[in-house]
Amino acid sequence: MLLLLKAALRNRKHLTLLLISFLTLMFLTIANSLEVSALGVLINPDTLGKLMSGERLASPTLEFLGSHQHSTNPLQWVIEKIQGNLGDVSSLQILTGILVSVAIFKAISLFWSRFMTQLMAIRVSRDLRQQYFEHIQSLPMSFYQKHNIGSLSSRVVGDAGQIATSINSVLTNYLHTPFTILTTLVLCFFISWQLSMVIFFGIPMIVLPITFLAKRVKRASRQLQSNQEKFAAVLIDFLAGIQTVKIFAMEAFSLKKYIEQNDRMAVLESKAAKYGLLTRPVLHMITTLCLASVVLYGLLTLKLTVSELIVFCGLLQMSYEAIKKFADENANIQRGVVAAERMFEVLNLRPEIEDRKDAAIFSAFHDKIEFDHVWFRYQEEWVLKDVSFTIRKGETVAIVGPTGSGKSTIVQLLPRLYEVQKGEIRVDGKAVDAYTQRSLRDQIAFVSQKPFLFSDTIAANIAFGRGFKRDEIHDAARRAHAEEFIVRQPKQYDALLAEAGQNLSGGQQQRLAIARALVKRAPILILDEATSSLDAISESRIRSAIAELHGQVTQIIIAHRLGTIEHADRIIYIDNGEKLAEGTKDELLETFPPFRIMWQTLYRTEKNPHPVEV
Repeated sequence: MLLLLKAALRNRKHLTLLLISFLTLMFLTIANSLEVSALGVLINPDTLGKLMSGERLASPTLEFLGSHQHSTNPLQWVIEKIQGNLGDVSSLQILTGILVSVAIFKAISLFWSRFMTQLMAIRVSRDLRQQYFEHIQSLPMSFYQKHNIGSLSSRVVGDAGQIATSINSVLTNYLHTPFTILTTLVLCFFISWQLSMVIFFGIPMIVLPITFLAKRVKRASRQLQSNQEKFAAVLIDFLAGIQTVKIFAMEAFSLKKYIEQNDRMAVLESKAAKYGLLTRPVLHMITTLCLASVVLYGLLTLKLTVSELIVFCGLLQMSYEAIKKFADENANIQRGVVAAERMFEVLNLRPEIEDRKDAAIFSAFHDKIEFDHVWFRYQEEWVLKDVSFTIRKGETVAIVGPTGSGKSTIVQLLPRLYEVQKGEIRVDGKAVDAYTQRSLRDQIAFVSQKPFLFSDTIAANIAFGRGFKRDEIHDAARRAHAEEFIVRQPKQYDALLAEAGQNLSGGQQQRLAIARALVKRAPILILDEATSSLDAISESRIRSAIAELHGQVTQIIIAHRLGTIEHADRIIYIDNGEKLAEGTKDELLETFPPFRIMWQTLYRTEKNPHPVEV
């Protein structure tokens, strides 16, 4: 429960909503009590007859709480007091006014109590989703390697909604229910303290099953929500790989995996439903026995009238209903606690990469980039081992080597997507952690092998949230040779892209990603297999555009294609995480056999694309 309140009060504005919601629920309880009291007045034959005849209402009394005399119905007492002050006004007029007032009061309090609790749930859910998204953006890339997309998406959508709903249950159970029980018990003691003692026999019988079943509901909810993550992951994997599934005709295999998770979820949902729904029948049986005892004891022993018993039982039923609702809501609270535990697993993670308090703003690149004995590993495996090299401003440096040798890791360490374990990376003589992450990344344009495009216009995808002018966007698209297909779109730059740019080919997506990097005009440009999806003509044009930037922009290029790297000022050869050689193309061809073999292989492949006939 504390976790749920912590989630709700992460935004202090919610405290005001919490208090207002509690006040509206208090007013609703008072309105319900007044309704029950009015029922007692109306069903009392003697009282009703006098009201209809316009007589003054004489107080029927019983001795309770020692020697003091009290009206057996609180509303009768109110009518007597009002009549005593107003004189000639009839009891019927007073009762009619009170009933109308109670009805209006009940309608208003019912609406506002439900509206405020719903409003609070909506606000809490909204803020949790926002805080969750803000937080996961601050986490390093290693976090995303440990969690799948299905898990993260289910927590931000499903868990946030469950927490918000459960907070309403907490408000009901731990604020509204105690107030309801307290007020109804006070009124019950006002009518008959002897009958009210029945409650103390019923409470232990109610608390025990609630406690027993709550533990099982929480356990079942934890298993269910964990399985929902796996279920979402299977579905997302299938949707992401639908082309591969269809090509290999493996729909049956995918369906089998889906059915396994779906059946497992159905079993857990049945288990959670069983424990959640078992509470109310048990409590209903106990409360019915208690009410039957009250009626028999009140009629046979205390000789109370039917109207007095109805008022008493109505108030007692309100108290028991609050307790039964407590049991129902408690199951929802347990589900919310599990959801909060899962969400706070992420929210409590501290970013591994944070700006230092004295971090400077990196406003311009002036001199060089240095990798000084850099070591890096994923978990226990070293990916980079004692790597050192220098890239001067305006140079074009290519990093080559076999697949999995650590090339992409090098260019991901420079903008601090990961933090080095040993050694140091310096820019203009300062370690990269001496700069703020944002300012460092503002000076770097990055094009990856798999471009990221979102559902928006082509212009918005190129600008990527920055306020570039249309002329700048058009110029970047021309230089990336993307304009040739953009102008064929119905709305050109204002054409909407489908999710992940699915209405474009791989090469078109790549050219938009290159245009995005070029429009940024950052002094450092990183191309990580950026032309892998382009045809030979498009690659040639992109190569020309990149060549025009030589000397103006510092370029770090990772590529396997011969044409992309042959004009680099220097080439660094990486294998198994180690730098084995560095130099110009001609120097490496002469002195380093592994590079010469790679070059000759690439040369034969690119210069002779057609198979030799035998």
